[in-house]
Amino acid sequence: MPSTKASRLTFDLDGDGGEPIPAILQLPAVAGPAPAVLLLHGFSSRKERMADSIGRALGSRRVSSLAIDLPLHGAREAGVEGLSLRNPLAVVQKWRLAVREAAVALDYLARREDIDASRIGIAGYSLGAYLATIVAEKNRHVRAVALAAGGDLPPQTPFGALVRSIADPRRAVRGLGGRPLLMVNGRYDRTIPPEQARALFDAAAEPKELRWYDGGHWPPQSAIEIVADWLSVQLSEPASQSRLA
Repeated sequence: MPSTKASRLTFDLDGDGGEPIPAILQLPAVAGPAPAVLLLHGFSSRKERMADSIGRALGSRRVSSLAIDLPLHGAREAGVEGLSLRNPLAVVQKWRLAVREAAVALDYLARREDIDASRIGIAGYSLGAYLATIVAEKNRHVRAVALAAGGDLPPQTPFGALVRSIADPRRAVRGLGGRPLLMVNGRYDRTIPPEQARALFDAAAEPKELRWYDGGHWPPQSAIEIVADWLSVQLSEPASQSRLA
């Protein structure tokens, strides 16, 4: 098993003057540029949970990772407790900021000399799965998409029409354009129930795979290992220039 170096760092939106984005970068000790995966955590969580779970599993497979704190989460100054669905404009603003910051994180990975820019994936859990789907649709750095406890929006989403106009998971997953998709979901998940997972999966084009685990919202270690295995295979070979165009 290769050793992995973990570093804490920050970066920001270029020229935007926004708050720093805290991150954990994990780099396995390998020769030459390595593949990498951007890790996006769930609601009320933080980058450490992604780095300590899927990030470690990827490192053992010689895949680098970058886990970031989303707006209002982790080491960011304010907490999600102050964000109310009664103020949809504020929710929209934070969502759009998260999308932009995730894109900046992907650009950061692609610019690093120790990362192979043709072998970058994205993995999201719960809220991070929604975000990963939206970001991957328009970002050609993303070669493979892995979603844990992800799915379509619930039928009774507050301000549903507004939300769909800004972030529609089904529309986004259709826009992956043949890039491979893996979904891992809990058979007994009450937060993202199976019907929401199936709705998103059915909207996606091939190649795609849906794997179920016997559990609730947080995936067990066996499911995390499945995701790490799948990503390491998808990112094992450099992509052709035509595919990246």
